[in-house]
Amino acid sequence: MVKHAQPGEASRLIVELRRIRATMLPEVGGKAANLGELIWAGLPVPPGFCLTTEAYRRALQPDAGSGSALADILRGLEAVESGDLEGLASLATRAREAVLDAGIPADVEDAVRSAYSALGPEVPVAVRSSATAEDLPFASFAGQQDTYLNVVGADAVLQAVRKCWASLWTDRAVSYRASNGIDHAAVTLAVVVQRMVDAETAGVLFTANPVTGRRREAVIDANPGLGEAVVSGAVNPDHFVVDSLTGRITERRIGDRKLVIRSIPGGGTERLDATARAEDGTAGDACLADSQIRALAVLGQRVEEHYGAPQDTEWAIDGDGKLWLTQARPITTLYPQMTRQPAVPGPHAYLCFSLAQGLTRPLTPMGLAGIRLMGSSVAGAAGFRVPEPRDGPSPYYEAGQRIYFDLTSVFRSKAGRAIVPRIFDVMESRSAAIMRALFEDPRFAVTGKTPFKLLRHVAPIVLRFRLPGILLRALFRPDVALDKVERLGENLKATHEVPANATPREKLDNAERILGEELFPILPNILPPVALGFAMIGVVRKILGEQASWGELQTIIRGLPNNVTTEMDLDLWRLSSSIREDPASAEAFTGGEPAALAERYRHGGLPVVAQSGLASFLRDYGHRAIAEIDLGMPRWSDDPTHIIGVLVNYLRLDDPRLAPDKQFENAAHDAEEQVAVLVARARSKSPLHALIVKMALERTRMFAGLRELPKYHLVRGFAAVRAQLSEVGEALADAGVIDDAGDVFFLDFNDARLGLDGKDLHDLVAQRREAYELELKRRHVPRVLLSDGTEPEALPAGFLNSGTGAAARGGAVPDGMLQGTPASAGTVTAVARVIMDPVGAHLEPGEILVAPSTDPGWTPLFLTAGGLVMEMGGPNSHGAVVAREYGIPAIVGVPDATSRISSGHTITVDGAAGTVAI
Repeated sequence: MVKHAQPGEASRLIVELRRIRATMLPEVGGKAANLGELIWAGLPVPPGFCLTTEAYRRALQPDAGSGSALADILRGLEAVESGDLEGLASLATRAREAVLDAGIPADVEDAVRSAYSALGPEVPVAVRSSATAEDLPFASFAGQQDTYLNVVGADAVLQAVRKCWASLWTDRAVSYRASNGIDHAAVTLAVVVQRMVDAETAGVLFTANPVTGRRREAVIDANPGLGEAVVSGAVNPDHFVVDSLTGRITERRIGDRKLVIRSIPGGGTERLDATARAEDGTAGDACLADSQIRALAVLGQRVEEHYGAPQDTEWAIDGDGKLWLTQARPITTLYPQMTRQPAVPGPHAYLCFSLAQGLTRPLTPMGLAGIRLMGSSVAGAAGFRVPEPRDGPSPYYEAGQRIYFDLTSVFRSKAGRAIVPRIFDVMESRSAAIMRALFEDPRFAVTGKTPFKLLRHVAPIVLRFRLPGILLRALFRPDVALDKVERLGENLKATHEVPANATPREKLDNAERILGEELFPILPNILPPVALGFAMIGVVRKILGEQASWGELQTIIRGLPNNVTTEMDLDLWRLSSSIREDPASAEAFTGGEPAALAERYRHGGLPVVAQSGLASFLRDYGHRAIAEIDLGMPRWSDDPTHIIGVLVNYLRLDDPRLAPDKQFENAAHDAEEQVAVLVARARSKSPLHALIVKMALERTRMFAGLRELPKYHLVRGFAAVRAQLSEVGEALADAGVIDDAGDVFFLDFNDARLGLDGKDLHDLVAQRREAYELELKRRHVPRVLLSDGTEPEALPAGFLNSGTGAAARGGAVPDGMLQGTPASAGTVTAVARVIMDPVGAHLEPGEILVAPSTDPGWTPLFLTAGGLVMEMGGPNSHGAVVAREYGIPAIVGVPDATSRISSGHTITVDGAAGTVAI
């Protein structure tokens, strides 16, 4: 018996668009929810109705044959990896067939026919898919499901509904959900049926520039006819950019007009070849008048103001000149703006400190809280006023859960312009290039021409820590200076201790004390000798001139002593040698998975040599981690899986000539020989020149390796703080205010204190974990952001006219060649291995490591790498320093290296020229 819809049931199947609000997303999907919101806001949206997700579920209920088939397919999708495109496509095809076989239940058909007839007799409509995972703030899912235009008649509408349901299972939709971690079983589909706009002109409007990130800049693409030509990318549309605040049209580009899509009377659309190009290569006048362009920009701002965030909209203008909105969704690709506004109005420029530290991933909330306290400590020492240390100093900002610093005052200072870019030349060279380009921007014109303001903040640190005395000691009594640096580490250990019977609140106090008082003095006590060591290279270059080439001076800083990071890596190599020589350990590591081996280690179940050797290594270096400046990241002592994976990789190296300890010894020997050569050249000038060059290079060799030591000690302090916070987390979990002790790292210090007072923090932790997981998926992080959201590096070509590499020298980069900054001389041709996260990474001996950036946690991989290519960094960044010491060719600051180079392809790295041949 055919079941027809009763009045109450029909109301669950059909909802008029004008009655829909955003809170109804589970019933109507993202597209319908947004359209309903636009209507409620008084914006011009064509009328229509939504066939709810209840109808989709009813058609595919489990007791139907097609529903059972879909259940089997869902189980199959759970077992398929997101990267298995062939497997996903096969299951998607089966799912579409199951949906189409299901047909439309009679009650659903009745409801659609009734709602369609209410729009008018045989009215043309657009039938659009509206999935529950669509047009969301974090993932737009644009174009993943199907839309059918100019559908006429109830039978045609019902057929389009079936096709929309099936389009939830297109190959692209299934792959998109898999890559974004969306549960296929949790997604259902509603269908929007909306009166068709017979458009004279249509297109898309972004209320912020999706390329540069600039807010309050409307970007409009338009073409005659229906907007499908623009949305599908089938045409080069007219392109307009409008300053939304002033209405000024700042950019205008006329498209080719090769295709126009029009509605056909009676239903369907036609594609017309409408080529109308003038002899000069243009297509004549724009398809929008200036008044229409400005009206679109104003309409876009109304949409953005309603949602409170930039929007990607679709629009159409009918034959009467009326403007309609047919869709709106968040622009999910924009990088977030700063979490607070600057106190001083006007344009501001922010540098990403996270990237400068080789950290592309977001920081946990507690990690950010720790950096804020440390930043306040630095600012306080420099004489800046810091009203609330837990909020960070005034230049400190956060965006996308990453650290940014406001460099506006640096850009507007003559002294700042002279000093800061030079520091970044050796730390993160592409950031330095962006800075210099921004110096040409009149909004950042110099207002401070004297160095007095800088000196006012440097002087307190110079006097408090007696920096001139430290420099003089390093210059004239280097052994004493080195001894004091080594004793500093032992003294710091005592400041990290907390009584065993301390309360959770006392442990929290102690953690804040370490971060806010104890760690900053590490920097002024260690960095002056390091600076002296590198400055001595400049002295030698000054004396010898062209007799000391850059390549020769680079050799001097290979195989440096006193570098704690290379000492760590070599200790790990020696451990692998011990494992190799012990049959039981070698057998365990050759055939075991790192995670399983880590579990055996935790239970004391590894062979004796491996167990004791790994325990000894972790006693010395277990405080280190990947992304180690984040308090929320587990230390190697918490989870040694990564280190065990590196050991497994080391055991694959069977060529004794490539042994890292031998290469390091050779590098040190080469450096000493080069010192002797340079001293001999100086002696040809005079004995005094030879004495100065010898003394200078000895200090370079003695102190340059200390460059890694400040961070080593800082991270040891972070590990002590993390241990105490973990115990606070256990107390909060025992009290029932959080689920797990690890949740404490998704709080800050204020939250933790409230938890100790009994406040329930479950919802807060859940919200922050969700936000953190979303940010982990972000692949691109801007080095520099302006206060209006602009990413300077995304501006048109030519902006970075003071950049690095061939472009900066005035030469074009040849096809098939990537340009970066030289970091470690040498040339190698080998297979590339792109690694985004070193944990669990597999790097065969001799392969070229291609990475977004590196911190000391990555460097164990360097020992067996044949070369290094990094998107971030400068000649003196962590990766560059360690690569030089191991003598592997390295290039840093290569834009988009991880996306332009593919694993398995053979590339050539020229570390002296700074080029990668792909």
